Amino acid sequence: MTGRLRGAYRRMRLGTRLALGLGALALIVFAVVGTALTTYMRDYLSAQLDTTLAQAQIAQSKSIADDGKLSGKKYWSWFYAVYDVRDGTTRLRKPEDPTDLPEDVDAFAALAKAQVTSQDELLRTEHISDAGDYRMRACEVEPGVVLVSAAPLDDIDDTVQRLVKIQVVAFGLALLVLVVIGRRLLRRGLNPLSDMAHTAHGIASHDLTDSAARLPLRADERGGGPEVEELRTAFNTMLEHIDASLAVRAEAEQRLRRFIADASHELRTPLMSVRGYADLFQYAAANAPEERERHLARLRAEAARMGFLLDDLLLLARLDAAEVEAPLRMAETDLTDLVEQAADAFRAGHKNHPLTVLPGPASLKLRLDPQRIRQVLDNLLTNAAVHTPAGTPVSVSVRVENGLTSVRVADEGPGVPESDRERVFDRFYRVDKARSRDRGGSGLGLSVARSLVRAHGGTIRLTQEESRTVFVVELPG
Repeated sequence: MTGRLRGAYRRMRLGTRLALGLGALALIVFAVVGTALTTYMRDYLSAQLDTTLAQAQIAQSKSIADDGKLSGKKYWSWFYAVYDVRDGTTRLRKPEDPTDLPEDVDAFAALAKAQVTSQDELLRTEHISDAGDYRMRACEVEPGVVLVSAAPLDDIDDTVQRLVKIQVVAFGLALLVLVVIGRRLLRRGLNPLSDMAHTAHGIASHDLTDSAARLPLRADERGGGPEVEELRTAFNTMLEHIDASLAVRAEAEQRLRRFIADASHELRTPLMSVRGYADLFQYAAANAPEERERHLARLRAEAARMGFLLDDLLLLARLDAAEVEAPLRMAETDLTDLVEQAADAFRAGHKNHPLTVLPGPASLKLRLDPQRIRQVLDNLLTNAAVHTPAGTPVSVSVRVENGLTSVRVADEGPGVPESDRERVFDRFYRVDKARSRDRGGSGLGLSVARSLVRAHGGTIRLTQEESRTVFVVELPG
């Protein structure tokens, strides 16, 4: 039976359980308050009765002492007895009114006898046969004469019983109202929690970006107070984070699929070339020996090109994975000297593109990986040469502004359309889709440059200044 009750309690809604708990607590409080109030009222009425007994006996004792008779003020349903207690005997005087004494007077006689040996007035509560419970008081009127008065406790008992009944009815109604109204208020306050549960169940079948998967942010819409408002806000924030995480995950998966497709396509071309030149080399070895060296050179060039492509892919993968041992070897390096070296190499390899190194700091020491930053500079300069006509001027400069060191590579070529500027750093992205891979590269140069600059804690961006295309690399100084 107890197990069933526990099971039924656990199946109740939270609002109902809270209301029942509140009702149980209120019941305990009502019981304590009712008991204290009833006890106080009984003690108060008993004290009042004792005072009335004492006042009545004062007047009656004077009458007995003066006239020898009990002629003072009498109360209806009270009992009075006068005893002569001398030489160890207790003798009851004949009452003036037969109704002054009950049939059972043993308690009166015992109290009168005890009063003679006591220095104070005696008070006792006794049960008198055929009469009920009485409050009895004895006082010595004069030596050897004792007055015993008894007042019924029926009025006190009736008053206390009425008080208990009133308390039971009042507390019962108050408890019922408290449970009913409290349950409604609690259910209203817990409505946001129900909304959260409903939303959580619907997440699997709803788009998180839909407004149905959000909770109202104002507490006065569904109630709950500031605490539930904080929970509601945290719940919506969690949904937004989940939504953002899923979006990032979907974008990463899409980018990965595109990357794999592009990488497969880029690797397929040199592999097909290697296979073709291998066949040509095999044919030339048998039929045209004078062509073998030319085919072998092309075969080596394609293999080297594929090796460069794989190296770039491996470097990007390591940078994206944020490996513990990053592919950087940091050292104190003169950036100005590094730019001069890159400029000299560019002039030697691209004689049809005049390069100018603009004035800047004579020496600029930074902590960086010289090999990787040199790779970034080579990629940017080569990109300027590959994507501009012969004779296009190219310039490179080093600046220090607002605590940042910047390297600017500019050319006066045709520029990059505004719609393509945000994507030039994407992997395998080409502005000119028809450009051949032999001249246009694999599309990884700018991606590698951006990843290397980010690994150094810097940024790289493309801007268009008047008729010049400018790549700006900013490194922390």
